[in-house]
Amino acid sequence: MNSRTNRRGFLKNAALGGAGLLILRNSRSAYSYQANEKLNVALVGVAGRGSWFVGAIPDAGANVVAMCDVNERKAEGSFKAIPNARKYNDFRKMLDEMDKEIDAVTVATPDNTHAVISATAIKMGKGVLCEKPLTHDVYEARRLRVLAAEHKVATQMGNQGTSSTAFREAVEIIQAGALGEIREAHAWNTGGGAGERPLPTDEHLMPEYLHWDLWLGPAKYRPYNSRWLEWHSWRDFATGELGNWASHTMNVIFKGLRLNSLWPPAAPSQKQTFSLEAEVSGRHKDTFPKWEIIRYDFPARAEMPAVRVNWYNGGGQAPGPRDKIEEMMGRRLDWGDAGEKKWDDHAGCLLIGTKGMLHSTGHNMSYTLLPKDKFEGFEPPKSNLPRSRGHEREWIEACKGGPAAMSNFEYADPLAEFVLLGNIATLFEGKIEFDPIEMKIVNNARANEALRREYREGWSL
Repeated sequence: MNSRTNRRGFLKNAALGGAGLLILRNSRSAYSYQANEKLNVALVGVAGRGSWFVGAIPDAGANVVAMCDVNERKAEGSFKAIPNARKYNDFRKMLDEMDKEIDAVTVATPDNTHAVISATAIKMGKGVLCEKPLTHDVYEARRLRVLAAEHKVATQMGNQGTSSTAFREAVEIIQAGALGEIREAHAWNTGGGAGERPLPTDEHLMPEYLHWDLWLGPAKYRPYNSRWLEWHSWRDFATGELGNWASHTMNVIFKGLRLNSLWPPAAPSQKQTFSLEAEVSGRHKDTFPKWEIIRYDFPARAEMPAVRVNWYNGGGQAPGPRDKIEEMMGRRLDWGDAGEKKWDDHAGCLLIGTKGMLHSTGHNMSYTLLPKDKFEGFEPPKSNLPRSRGHEREWIEACKGGPAAMSNFEYADPLAEFVLLGNIATLFEGKIEFDPIEMKIVNNARANEALRREYREGWSL
């Protein structure tokens, strides 16, 4: 038995209550139970959003043994925060050199490199917590799900609202039928995209602290230009507000309405397609539209009727949705110009049922039943979903052999495919029809090709 398998087996036994063991690692040394009861985690991407894990992973009871980032200047503060962790710029070198010392990996890099980092770690038998939107492309999301199942590793996507009590309670309310039949749902975000922008063409002086080739990852090579680092603007590296926010905001819609039941492991004999169509400010192959309205039409699922899910992005620029949502909710949305003017409603969703409505905030960490007077004194249904001790802790316990985290890749893949299909819809006129069993757009060959991208030489899944 190799040392990594020894360690993983030990951690599973520890999670199940096996104590007082001594694990002999056949390479160099022996560790006592006290030393090995904590998961050893490597953090890939520790600047920006990645800095969250610098505190969250130790707080959840794990050791951070390695840290990796391609931008040494941005990572400097995080690197200093855990001085004993080994520091790297190339995740491949880190995993190769520290394979036997790393049990699990977090990934919080730009969307473009989520899949290649996660896939590498999974194939080495390590648990993975990958930030939303899981991947850059639909194909990548499906591939990660397959790999995670093959290698039997614990996974979790970083849509932290999934672990909130409010999210799980809201899902239970929806699925219990307390709102009646739901045939209409709305989700919004005021952010919008960059609109048409000229591509950077001139070459800038490369900063010494940036490892450009690693930052590009599988994307097509181009000379360094600082404007590329505004990566949320560019389709080559980002996934727009659909990836950035809908992964949170439409989560309660996706799970509550059992939309994921259309994906595998649904049997081919139960195959159903769904369609989506985008109305946009402009169709740009390199950037995201300033505003977009995407209408998803799903068929009936078991006891649930067909439903239209509407996504609005771009705030007041998108025509129509604000007035409609405010009318249904019976109040103004706080988009910096109403209520406390704190942008409290910059993101959110609203499910419309025959018996009532449910409004949830951008991260799905709170909800309100409407109209309020009708639901005064409402008692939620008996819980049937487990309650979480925290998003990172839930994953860490899964890595040790505990129950799978709720946003594991078997669930996170369909959610990611759902939101990322919206980005494809913004590129093409007319409806696209998607077969979630075959992972195929069946009515538009060019749109189907956009489910995956060509990796540059040296990168693969």
